[in-house]
Amino acid sequence: MQQGAVIGPNAILQLLPQIARIGGEARVAQMLAEAGVFEVPDGTQMIPEGDAMRLHQVLRRDEPDMAPELASEAGRATADYILAHRIPKPAQLVLKALPAPLAARVLSGAIAKHAWTFAGSGVFRVLSPWCFEIAQNPIVRGEHSATPLCHWHAAVFARLYQVLVHKRVTCFEASCCAVSNAEACRFVLRIS
Repeated sequence: MQQGAVIGPNAILQLLPQIARIGGEARVAQMLAEAGVFEVPDGTQMIPEGDAMRLHQVLRRDEPDMAPELASEAGRATADYILAHRIPKPAQLVLKALPAPLAARVLSGAIAKHAWTFAGSGVFRVLSPWCFEIAQNPIVRGEHSATPLCHWHAAVFARLYQVLVHKRVTCFEASCCAVSNAEACRFVLRIS
């Protein structure tokens, strides 16, 4: 792992309200402590990717049945934050006016330019405007699972595409670094 690798603070900040929903502030404090996160990010700067990785891992370990839903809700909230604060409104209007294939091409290019904010030291690649990969994904680094674990990433991508490309877009993780030693987490978007 790259020394000092960072990721956007929403990888933690949007997860905390979801944890609070199931166990209140005491549960949030407990899980942060278990993850070794002793200072909640203020949202103004990037954070160590290890903090986000460990919190997501603690959530999956301690709440295996609820973790997919909670991570997905946090991913949708992250996308809503991006829409409210990071993508200018005029750009959003242009994307919404474009045909879906062209909007997907433009949006996938913008996502690639800002991949460092959600992929950390992972290696992000656009395979097509409808398919992305994150190799060495820090959110699942070192984990082993029978099923894909990247619900947060999938929800971020789905929500951005639903708002900016087509309202019926879904995203699923076709492969995951945590499953059978896959080389990358692969996310496929489709209009259903």
